[in-house]
Amino acid sequence: MNTIARLLAEARRTIVRHTPAQAAEALRAGATLVDLRPTEYRWRFGEIPGAVPVSRHVLEWRLDVTSPWHIKELRHGDPDQEIILICNEGYTSSLAAHQVMTQLGLTRVSDVLGGFAAWKEAGYPVMKRLAN
Repeated sequence: MNTIARLLAEARRTIVRHTPAQAAEALRAGATLVDLRPTEYRWRFGEIPGAVPVSRHVLEWRLDVTSPWHIKELRHGDPDQEIILICNEGYTSSLAAHQVMTQLGLTRVSDVLGGFAAWKEAGYPVMKRLAN
């Protein structure tokens, strides 16, 4: 097995992976959805209402509650807050969830199986930004 496939498999063994339906339910229950997709993807393919857009390269700063640059949706000092990461197809989000959990000590970071593509295909809400 190549290195990235091994890293991905390891990450997925350590995180919870939600179906789009489970992610939608978790959002209704108070979880925070963080959209890791590049700005161009969000504008071209749409955004999930209520999702917090965060570029992957600054994710650790935005999810560290001690950082002055953390997203406002985080509850200070609550490592058990549920955070769900979503990317385009569910690969980047798996790696990022594992990394954030191990490096920042957050205990409930998960991702969405199939990412945004699966969310949209399942018929969950998407706000269009650009006309196709």
